[in-house]
Amino acid sequence: MVTAINDNMFAPEVIADPYTYYGQLREEDPIHWNELFRQWVITRHDDLVWIARHNELFSSAVLAKDTREAFPPIDEEDVELFRHVRALGSHSIIQQDRPEHVDMRMVLHGYFNPKSMEKWRPMIQSAIKFLLDQAEEKGEMDVMQDFATPLPLLVIASMMGVPEEDRPYIRDLSKKILLGGAASAGRTKLQAQGNIEMREYLDPLIEERLANPTDDLLSIVVNAEKTGQYTRDQVLGNAVLLLIAGHETTLNLVCNGTLAFINNPEQWELLRADPAGMARKAMEESLRYDPPVKGIQRIATEDVEIGGKVIREGEVTRWMISSANRDPRVFDDPDTFDINRWPNRHVAFGSGTHHCLGVNLAKMEGLEVFKALGERFESLHLNTNEDLEYWPTIGFRSLFTLPITWN
Repeated sequence: MVTAINDNMFAPEVIADPYTYYGQLREEDPIHWNELFRQWVITRHDDLVWIARHNELFSSAVLAKDTREAFPPIDEEDVELFRHVRALGSHSIIQQDRPEHVDMRMVLHGYFNPKSMEKWRPMIQSAIKFLLDQAEEKGEMDVMQDFATPLPLLVIASMMGVPEEDRPYIRDLSKKILLGGAASAGRTKLQAQGNIEMREYLDPLIEERLANPTDDLLSIVVNAEKTGQYTRDQVLGNAVLLLIAGHETTLNLVCNGTLAFINNPEQWELLRADPAGMARKAMEESLRYDPPVKGIQRIATEDVEIGGKVIREGEVTRWMISSANRDPRVFDDPDTFDINRWPNRHVAFGSGTHHCLGVNLAKMEGLEVFKALGERFESLHLNTNEDLEYWPTIGFRSLFTLPITWN
């Protein structure tokens, strides 16, 4: 028997603790029709993987194909703006299906392979040392503001060739775009403003790379317009995606993982005993235990039966990484943070063809962060008596702040 479920996924208790809410769904109604959001919520690990690997049945082009109205409802005057924002977002690689997705991905694939990423490791290590040196001078830090955000933003901005003085502006625009996915009043205008301003910022950089290409990542994206592989809309869409996803995922990994260690000091002792040897397992378990991305959407291309339910053509599914990563059918003692867990079959970066393009970069950054923290600090402690707050979004698991001190 299914317990009554509150379908409001923006409810404060769900934002604060998605694991209890989606865990209940996983055990009682794993293929759940959410009447408020008019979408299927998928919570089991194996169902998520199956859907992700059957892209002929579940399209990634949700923004182009989804006909639902905005929820929570928006002002009538914002409806056209809402559609405009969706159209802008529909040109990126993550919103494409085969064969377009494969062709678009190949433009970027070589840049993000493990060998290519390795050349960035010294810069990442240097940036981590610099930021932690600054923190130690102060004797405290807000992990989100002082460390987790500037580190990956520095890396992806350097890769993209974004001038150093412009990077805080890029972060501000990213926050506008992402907070536009919240349930707040005026969210459509906020998201539209962020998208439009981001494109206005990128346009002259794109024109400069067309005229004078360099060896940076933006030049690779822009060159695809020259060769006819990308349209200008796709260049802009993918440049925006790279800038946002290139730092948002990692900063959440760093914050959420650091908080997990603070709440589990015995695991911190395990990392401290062998930072170089345990950093990879620490990074992978942080990704499983409290992943940066909570859920991803797909839209059915035909009627599909799964778990005894029929998902009709055109209906949207949202598969919950947060729940799949704690599925007891896959993970022993799933609600325990255990850095000795191995192998770790988490799906923090998705699965199948659309497995995250930047996974090698994010994992490198996460590994170096946990290694450096373990080498430097005897113990970490929260530096606040207030409850920590998370962004009110369904997509990302992102803290507003994480103030800490250390021994």
